[in-house]
Amino acid sequence: MPIAHLHIVDPTPEQRVELLKRASHAYAEVFESPVDRVRVFLHAYPADCAAVGGVPVSEGGTASPFFSLLAMEGRPIDQQQRAVVAFTDLIEEVLGVDRSVIRGMVTEVNPDTWGIAGEPASKVRAAEIAARAEG
Repeated sequence: MPIAHLHIVDPTPEQRVELLKRASHAYAEVFESPVDRVRVFLHAYPADCAAVGGVPVSEGGTASPFFSLLAMEGRPIDQQQRAVVAFTDLIEEVLGVDRSVIRGMVTEVNPDTWGIAGEPASKVRAAEIAARAEG
């Protein structure tokens, strides 16, 4: 279930790659998730497709990155807050933007309404937990 969406205005190709790689590892580290399960989607927008305060970035508006993280319900609040800090730090470092313009959120998802290979995550996770207990 580990998913991150990064909404960025006009990143360079190098910034795109760095954001994708570092965001994957940041998510895995903070949420203690296997990195091979993490999915990061970078949504890149041209400057004329984003505005802040009604001013398009192409007309001098501030490019203000936004991120959203999906996490399974029940994650501790301090872990969610650490994720917000980690992603803010990451975006600030890679893009060189002032952190005051970065926004982000963690959305908790109910495992009964999240699917993994067509099965509810609650069912898949229960099987994984039982297998670990046996092994």
